[in-house]
Amino acid sequence: MTGAALTPTASRCVMTQIVMPTHTNGAAGVMFGGVMMQWIDVCAGVAAMRHCGGRVVTASIDRLDFLHPVRVSDVVVLQAQVNYTGRTSMEVGCRVETEDMITRTRRYTTKAYLTFVAVDEVGAPRQFPPLVLETADDRRRYAQAQARRADRLRAAGRGAR
Repeated sequence: MTGAALTPTASRCVMTQIVMPTHTNGAAGVMFGGVMMQWIDVCAGVAAMRHCGGRVVTASIDRLDFLHPVRVSDVVVLQAQVNYTGRTSMEVGCRVETEDMITRTRRYTTKAYLTFVAVDEVGAPRQFPPLVLETADDRRRYAQAQARRADRLRAAGRGAR
């Protein structure tokens, strides 16, 4: 294991994009879900890499909810941070909002939970520093992520480890 334990804030990644016509389904001008998934994977992946200090691979997307449509010319703000860490894997939560440039208001549009595995130079899973929980929100997110992990393991027939 390398490095000192880090807080969720230390892993935080904020990424901003603008929705171009090529990101949408054409006539309706609504963003493709797959493009949003790609942006979420990149943002969450950066947060995971910040935490573990190296390479990661996406193991799963546990949850992806499209709450409101995102349209051409919308400014999209993605925010991701590590919620939970195990021995070689971690959960990263990503919150997506659109921002109105005139009023400066934001609308919550998409949320996702992703699991990443830290890997070494040959692609084998490796250990990384634990997560230090500082705030009540950190502890809440950690507990919720633990419950999602237990559900995933039960669904896979492996039980909670």
